[in-house]
Amino acid sequence: MSDEWYTPKHIFDALGLEFDLDPCSPMTGSVVPAQHRYHLPADGLSASWFGLIWLNPPYSKPGPWVDKWLEHGNGICLVPMSKSKWFNRLWDSDASIMALQPNLKFNRPGEAPKQIFMGCVLASLGTESYQALVNSKLGKVR
Repeated sequence: MSDEWYTPKHIFDALGLEFDLDPCSPMTGSVVPAQHRYHLPADGLSASWFGLIWLNPPYSKPGPWVDKWLEHGNGICLVPMSKSKWFNRLWDSDASIMALQPNLKFNRPGEAPKQIFMGCVLASLGTESYQALVNSKLGKVR
């Protein structure tokens, strides 16, 4: 199973933000409005993060990415809802969380957009990120 599931453009249109960094950006096909990107072969997990972060981590192992995002404290992440320790840490953190509609479709290289088998959330840390989440009207923010 591939981790290449790209965030649909309508999410960024609704958020209306330009991010400083996407630390796990795909090599091609990204629509993330970010000034800087880390992508393979660079290791975005061990590299320095700065500014407003967009994070759509590899869903095969999102825990370390979410932990670093929580430590960084500024940005928005898109992650699957999961019965896991990392999701409990996210839920128990200061992050504001919004459950997305279950029909969210991700883009994949060379394929039509597809739904994944689990629900997803957007989480925000920082005033600018929180306000963008609220203003997006993509769902209810807790």
